[in-house]
Amino acid sequence: MKPITIITHKKDEVVDITDEVEKVLREQSKEDGVCLIHALHTTCCITTADLDPGTDKDLLDFLRAIEPKLTYRHPHNPEHTPDHLISSIIGPSISIPFQNKKLLLGTWQRVILIELDGPRERVITVTV
Repeated sequence: MKPITIITHKKDEVVDITDEVEKVLREQSKEDGVCLIHALHTTCCITTADLDPGTDKDLLDFLRAIEPKLTYRHPHNPEHTPDHLISSIIGPSISIPFQNKKLLLGTWQRVILIELDGPRERVITVTV
């Protein structure tokens, strides 16, 4: 397992972490296998996405638009409860097969961290 530190700069942000994950694969993996990418946080999440220009903002706008306007009971900061809930729905981790030390991703797929409560320093683990 190898940790990666990602620095985010905005409250809501999409960060492409594909290259950092593949660097770990080159350093630590066998030729083929499965890679688990996991965020050690509750207000960010990991998934894949198409990152054509503007699609990162489309994703963030979509996530905020589906957020219900409720009265939340989060004890230390009810205003950031949606950050936890969106992160829980998408999930903190993703498993991706790899071959020849490269992730098996579709043409437009990139591995992304979705920051929902930044700016922050995030730790992501990569296990192969």
